[in-house]
Amino acid sequence: MKYLILFLSFTISLNARPASFKNPNKAKAYNYIISDSSGKSGEKSVPGKVRFSNPEAMREFFRYAPDRKPLVFAHRGGTSAGYPENCIATFQHTLETVTPFFETDPHLTKDSVIVLLHDGVLDRTTTGKGKLSDYTWEEVKKLRLKDPEGNVTNYRIPTLEEALRWSKGKAVFMLDKKDVPLAMLADRIKKLNATSRVIISAYTLEEAKYHYSQNPDIMLEAFLKNEKEFAEYQSSGIPWENLFAYVSQPKEKKFYDLLHANGVMAMVYTATVIEKQPVEKRLQDYKRAIEGGADLLLSDRVKEVAEVVYNLRTNK
Repeated sequence: MKYLILFLSFTISLNARPASFKNPNKAKAYNYIISDSSGKSGEKSVPGKVRFSNPEAMREFFRYAPDRKPLVFAHRGGTSAGYPENCIATFQHTLETVTPFFETDPHLTKDSVIVLLHDGVLDRTTTGKGKLSDYTWEEVKKLRLKDPEGNVTNYRIPTLEEALRWSKGKAVFMLDKKDVPLAMLADRIKKLNATSRVIISAYTLEEAKYHYSQNPDIMLEAFLKNEKEFAEYQSSGIPWENLFAYVSQPKEKKFYDLLHANGVMAMVYTATVIEKQPVEKRLQDYKRAIEGGADLLLSDRVKEVAEVVYNLRTNK
C-alpha cells in the first residue's frame, strides 16, 4: 500500500470558536506533517509526524474548535506483538503506523535516573525481578523488555531523556504521574528544552498549579471529570489554554459543552471499559464516544481505535 506524504501547515481559526470562548492572541500557525491516503479506493488514512515550533503553538493545537478532528493517544506507546510497552522501537512503530501522540510512564531507578516503565516492579514487562527502585541505571540497562505475549525482545528500558530526544521534531509525550518528584520532572523538561513536545498529567489541581507555577508554557492533562472540578479550575488562575480535560469515561453532552465553550478538549480513556467489550461493540462505542463530544481517545488498542477515528476525520 502506497501513501502520499503531505507536508501541511495548518492555521487554527479563532473565528470558529464558540461565542463564549475568549482568547486575546491572534490565530497561530503550527507545523503538522501528516501522511495521508492518495485517495485511491481501498487505501486508508495513516498518521505522521507532529512538530511544534514553540510551546504556544502546541497549546493552540490542543484548543477545542467546532471543526477540530479527533485524535488518538497511544497508551504506553501502543504495544503489540514484538513491540513492548514504553519502548522507543514501539514509539517509532506506532508513529509510522498510527499516531504521533504517546502516553508514557516515568519511574525512578535506585540512583534517580528517570526511565520509562509502567509498573513499579520489573517482572511483568522485563527480564528483571523485584522493584525497579532496587536497581541502578547500570543494572537496568542490562535487562530486556518483554512484548505483550511475554516474549523477550532485544529492546531495553529507555530513559526519559532518550525518549524526549527521539521525539524531537516528530512526536509528543504525555507523561503520567508515577514516583518522580514534581520538581525533578519539571526541571528535567526545562533542561531538555522539551516543553513543546511534552504534556504533564496532573491528577489534582494542586499538581496542576505547581507545574504551571514552574513553567507557564507547559501543557497539562488535567483530571477534570465534573462540574465541581471545572469550577475549581476556572478559579485557579491556570489559563484554559494550558490544558485539556481527562474526563475518564464518556460524559453527558452538557459537560462536554461546558468544556468546549471554554476551548477545552476532552480525553476519554477507552481501555478500562470500552476495550473490554466484544469487537463490534468496541467499534460502535469508539465512534459513539467521539460523536458524543470526546475529542481525544487514550487507547491500548490503538490501531483499532485509529481506524475508526481516522475514518471520522476523513468523513467529517
